[in-house]
Amino acid sequence: MNTHKLKKKRQLRRRNHVRRIVRGTADRPRLSVFRSSKHIYAQLINDDAGETLVSASSKAGVEGLNYGGNVKAAEVVGSALAKVAAEKGIQQVCFDRGHYRYHGRVKALADAARAGGLQF
Repeated sequence: MNTHKLKKKRQLRRRNHVRRIVRGTADRPRLSVFRSSKHIYAQLINDDAGETLVSASSKAGVEGLNYGGNVKAAEVVGSALAKVAAEKGIQQVCFDRGHYRYHGRVKALADAARAGGLQF
């Protein structure tokens, strides 16, 4: 089997392992994190209605970032997401790390979101 396909298969298995437990509702949306090599993205998703309530990324809408692929950018995105969520009245979320380890940029985004007022 091609190594790229094998890697994707493993990632999908890890992602499904996490998503089997984590489900977003209107009262407690799912905070989903996507991490690329150059940017980091976060969304609050209501899985019951299939809609994105709030989103933030290092690619668009965040000031003061020259590069979006580091821990500092993840902290800025996490605090920006928490700020917009607070404006919409969202306080509690469930964290979905996807197939990424809770380490580095993913952990920095989560800690900044907690510092901004989100509870999970």
